[in-house]
Amino acid sequence: MSIRLPPVVKQLLTLRTPASYVISRAGLARLRGVLQQTREEARERSVEDGWVVLASCALLTSNVPPAFADLYRVASRTNPDDAQSRVSVSEVIRTASLMREAALKSTIFVGVPRVILSLAEFHAAIEDDIKAALRKDAHPDRACTPENARAVVERGQALWNNIYAPHDVKLANKLGSYHPDFIAFIIQSYGAVLSPLPDPAAQGNLSRTLGSVVGTACLRAEARVGPQLTSHVFGLLKARAVPGLAPSDYWLSSDAGTEWVLRAIDRIVETVEQERVDPGELKEAAKL
Repeated sequence: MSIRLPPVVKQLLTLRTPASYVISRAGLARLRGVLQQTREEARERSVEDGWVVLASCALLTSNVPPAFADLYRVASRTNPDDAQSRVSVSEVIRTASLMREAALKSTIFVGVPRVILSLAEFHAAIEDDIKAALRKDAHPDRACTPENARAVVERGQALWNNIYAPHDVKLANKLGSYHPDFIAFIIQSYGAVLSPLPDPAAQGNLSRTLGSVVGTACLRAEARVGPQLTSHVFGLLKARAVPGLAPSDYWLSSDAGTEWVLRAIDRIVETVEQERVDPGELKEAAKL
């Protein structure tokens, strides 16, 4: 059955600026400057993976899909405008898999629509050889089955407890009072998506620390969700107690590292907010 949008409905859909933001060429250059500055800071501290994750989540949450895709060019080339300046294939695969995983985890904090829009632009920006090297099948620890359902819930519960203790039980009861299925949904989401995959070597796997960077970046960029942001900043600080922590994760979860994460997110978000425009505005400007 073929259905067309009624004219009135079509007109209504043009109101309230439903299109996601875009960014002008000049604005993109300024944003690239901030991305490169924060990346250099991350390199000096050996936490470049943390930069990839926080920048991905800040841009995705800001709802400027072309800027999210351009982050890939900034991160994978010495000159974002020159495809020939791409770094090694292994480095690019790592960057692409980290960005893709950070976007997936962002779904928990900012919802599906913005993630789809950013991933679509990102997917179009990735070169064919990199696409071919990225994982194609759902990870068995995420594709829920009768055999692994208990393990998913246990991972989610463990992460919940680690982030919210000593208030984990009290908070779970409070959320359960809002809707009886709410906490079950959250625990399952934490287990399937937010928690690290059981295989540390899985492509794009984010550590416990980097998972908290995701939450911190999304909620900081989202704004006006102070209690949730504070909870996940505490989660980032608590990540330093995870056994066998990599030096980069330990620094990111330190007091100094957490301060840097917040300040880097703010610089990226503030630049995006200054430079992003409605697509209609760019069209009008082009006519002048």
